[in-house]
Formats: sequence, C-alpha cells, structure tokens
Amino acid sequence: MSDPRYAIGVDLGTTHCALSYVDIGGSDGENTVHGVVAIAQLTAPGTVEESGLLPSFLYLPHSDELAEGDLDLPWIGGQDFVVGEMARSRGATTPIRLVSSAKSWLCHPGVDRRAAILPNDAPEEIGRVSPLTASIRYLEHLRAAWDQNYPDAPFSEQDITVTIPASFDPAARELTAEAARSAGYQSLTLLEEPQAALYNWIQNSDGRWRKQVRPGDIILVVDVGGGTSDFSLIAVVERDGNLELHRVAVGEHILLGGDNMDLTLAHVVARKLAANDTKLDAWQMRALTYACRSAKETLLSDPDAAAAPIVVPSRGSKLIGGSIRTELTRDEVASVILEGFFPQVAASDRPVTRQRAGLTQFGLPYAQDAAITRHLAAFLGRQVGALAELEGFAGQLNDDATFLHPTAVLFNGGVFKADILAQRIVGTLNSWLEAEGSEPARVLTGVDLDLAVARGAAYYGYVRRGRGVRIRGGTARAFYVAVESALPAIPGLEPPIEALCVAPFGMEEGTEAALAEQEFGLRVGEPVQFRFFGSSVRRQDQIGTFLDFWTDEELQELNAIELLLPATGRLPGEVVQVRLHARITEAGTLELEALPRDGDERWKIEFDVRSAA
Repeated sequence: MSDPRYAIGVDLGTTHCALSYVDIGGSDGENTVHGVVAIAQLTAPGTVEESGLLPSFLYLPHSDELAEGDLDLPWIGGQDFVVGEMARSRGATTPIRLVSSAKSWLCHPGVDRRAAILPNDAPEEIGRVSPLTASIRYLEHLRAAWDQNYPDAPFSEQDITVTIPASFDPAARELTAEAARSAGYQSLTLLEEPQAALYNWIQNSDGRWRKQVRPGDIILVVDVGGGTSDFSLIAVVERDGNLELHRVAVGEHILLGGDNMDLTLAHVVARKLAANDTKLDAWQMRALTYACRSAKETLLSDPDAAAAPIVVPSRGSKLIGGSIRTELTRDEVASVILEGFFPQVAASDRPVTRQRAGLTQFGLPYAQDAAITRHLAAFLGRQVGALAELEGFAGQLNDDATFLHPTAVLFNGGVFKADILAQRIVGTLNSWLEAEGSEPARVLTGVDLDLAVARGAAYYGYVRRGRGVRIRGGTARAFYVAVESALPAIPGLEPPIEALCVAPFGMEEGTEAALAEQEFGLRVGEPVQFRFFGSSVRRQDQIGTFLDFWTDEELQELNAIELLLPATGRLPGEVVQVRLHARITEAGTLELEALPRDGDERWKIEFDVRSAA
C-alpha cells in the first residue's frame, strides 16, 4: 500500500460519532491542514442531510413501517435499519426498536457482546443486534461517508485512529479493534479519548501550548461523555530544553455520564406527572428518557432557553393529541445535575457503595454512586504517589498531601458544554487545593467539545509519522497473569496464586518482551481458566515481577479467560513447560503467547470478549 495521504480520526462515541482528518502531505510540523467530514445521514424517511456529527443510535423498523427506498443512502439501498439522526428521532417515539449506548454494552464484561441482545428490553417479536454489530454499523457508515466525500483517497488506504475510553480494559480494546476491522478499517490504531482531547488542544494552539504550560505542570483531563467518566493525568517535562508531555495515570472504568443524567431527569418529570395523576408505563418511561436527553441538551447549550417541551407518546385513547405533554425547566436541570452528579464534596470523600441485591434487572453495570466529584477525589487520592519516580517531580508534593495536586484542567465530553458543570468541577478541585496550601488549577481552553476527540485522533495519526508533538506514556496500567502455586491438595483451601507481571506500566505500543528466564507449566487439551489483573498504581514492577500479596487498591481483577488450548501430538491435560512472551500491538491491545521449551508451537492467550459468567 502506498503512503496514506490523510490521517483520519474516528470518534466512536456513546451518543455521537465524528470523523476528522489531517492532510499529511499538506502539513508541516505543528502547522496542520485539517478538517471535519460532513457525514451524510437520513434525517427523515427518504431525506438525506449532512452533519458534522453522526448520532450513535441504531433503529430497527418494522417491516411495514416504511416505504421501499425510505432508508436508501447515497452509497447503498435496501437496508433494514437506520443509524444517525433519523434513528434518534424515530426511536424517541418508538424506543423498543432503538439501540443506544452500544459502546457501553461493548465494554460490559457480564454479557456476550457478540450476542443479539439490543435493544435489551425489547419484546421477543422485535429483532435484536449485538453490541458488536451496532458498533460495526456506525463504523461502516463513517467509512462510507468518507469514501463519498473523498473518492480519490479511499478510506482503506488512509491511516486510521479510533478512540476509546482510557479506562477500557484489554477485552474491550480488542473488541473495538475487531469491530473496526470488520468495518473495513485496515491501518488501525486505538487512542484513549482524554489523550485525543489533549492532542486537539495542542493542535488548536498553533504552537502556543508551550506558553500556556510549564515544566512541572500536571494536567488533569476530565472527560465526561454520554456513557463514561474518565480521568487522566499528563505531566509536563523538560528534556534537552524541550517540553514533553507524559501520561502518568488514568482512572478506573466508571460507567457514569450523560445517560445517567437523562434517566435521572426522566424520573423527575415522571414524578411531576404522577402528582397530576398521570402515570407512565415502562415503554413510556423509556420514551421520556430520550425526550429528556433532547431537552437537557437544549437547556444546557442555549442560554436563552428557560424551559424545553417534553412529549411522551400515549398508550391510551383518552388523551387529546394522543400524547402526554409537559416541560423540563433550566432550574430543574441545573439543580438535579449539579447536586446529584457534581456535589461539592471534600477531597477525603469517596464513592458510596452499597450491598448489591441478589437479583437485578438485566442492564448496564452503572456506577453505584452518581457523584462524579467523589470519583474524582478517589482518583486523585490513589495517584498521590504517581510522580515520585518522574524526573523533575520528586518532592513536588508535601509529605502530608492526601491527593495528587493538578495545576491545570482540560475538559472533554459533551456534558461540559454546560459551563456551569465545568465551573463546579474547577471550584470543587480548587477548594481541595487551597485546603492543602496549593495554588488553584487553571483551565485550558480552546477545545470543541463535540469534535475534540475526532480532531485529536487525526492529529495523533499525523504525530505517529514523526511530525508534531507526541504524548509519551504507553500502557495506562501494568498487567498481570495469575500463576497457581504447586502445593499438595488441602481440604477446603484453594491453591494460592501469585500475580506475574507480563506488561509493566508505560509499556510502549509496538514493543514486546519475553520472560526468558522463567518457565511455567501450561495445561493443554482440556478447558482451563486464566485470571488477569491490572494496576494503575504499581509503576515499579517490571516484566517477570512476582507478587504474592496485594491489596484491592493495588490490583483489580479483569475478565477471566476460559480456553481449551490445542494439544496436537500431546495427551489431553498434559502440562507443557513454556516461556511467556508479551506484546503491546500498535493498535494498543495486549497479546500474550506461550512458547514451549521444545517445539515450534505458539499458544496465544487472548482476552475473552464473551460473558465472564
């Protein structure tokens, strides 16, 4: 394949997708030629319009619902589904046929993400798709939109970067890469969304970013989107007279974002209706949730809007107009979201947990505590020692500091289109800093919250070719595999396990490492389980480090993998002496292989993307 002309950035978002590019040949250093692709999509039956955003919604119409040709796109006809704006608007009135939050389901470890489970609450007679399939359809649409706009520069021949939440575990990363490959993305790299936002800030600064930050700065990236909340820390380091950016930490996966806010507002409106003796069934509650999403976006983005109408389809025949009408006010939105999701808390506060019920409805594993500020406090508290070994940062924090002190904040995610929410985060953070004698953090501006991730991803594709400014960091976690101790059987006691580090914190993409001096017994020819762990705080561990004790704060268990490794030429259940070989792919996924002492077999241990149950 010839050298690509464009570096393309794809934001596969929970609520919106976007497509951006950098013209590689037309750019020079930090001066880039870049743009956003207008995405053709259906806005109504038979009506195609272009927009810079593709809503991440998939609608599955009834076979008799639309006329022939109503779902045709400029590049294809005869589809039995629709994505984008028409899917969102049509699904608001018929929510049982609407697939939403596919990205959140894609990283749900408790379900088979290849199984047709969405819409998850649809009646049996309605066809369903898998989270993987929904993601593929969004990605295919973006690829087709590019090819329509740039027929002389086919998508398949360009450099593609797809963004993911920083908190995605290896299984979710691998599944995202699989979806992209299935959609025809050939030259593929994955990039964390907070890094993409920072890349966009650098690009937009036209080289002035060096005047806005200084050596010793710690940039906190707060990314709250439709489905997840992500926190990242980037350190500004001076080396050989030049400023460099180093990613030093990312937070845990928090399924908390705009979706949760929409659902909360729906319950607020439902209580208002109930006070007037209007009760909603489950079908209407889902329609109300989508109506609240639209109202929230209007009220938070339009400073002149005091209220937004809410219309819920009626299931009965007595209501005039066949629908239930009410409104959501700006004050209601501000109070519910501010106090429920961004309360003013202390730096010592931590997310509230409660004992789970034995039975629960099938759905997404949302965070138990809705307070994003408490999750932020916990993240900064865990990372208090993150700078100890970073050159130029030793001694920056006082010994009595209880959390890592950011000096600058960069916001990302559609939630922060509402200035009041960004102000609440900054105000809360600065109160923590003041209490520990630090200067207030300043806010970095200049990021388009709708398009920052796509634009930053395109710039990253350009940077990877040796141009522009690159953020250093590698993997955001250290990864470990469980090794069972060889002890005699003891009644009632499971064999103890140790955690073996196979990929240290910060291992760079495109690098690999072998545990040449250590051998292990690998059981082949019968079902076995591999347990994996991740850590965002153990930065000192190297390839081959063994841990025989750890706390829940240090290591978090990831998806277990159920495998039956082939035993060609060997007995079922035979234990083979092997060495381990780890690799971080250019796409940012983890590969682990077992190589026998004798022979040329290679057993690949892949992260399971099916149900962990």
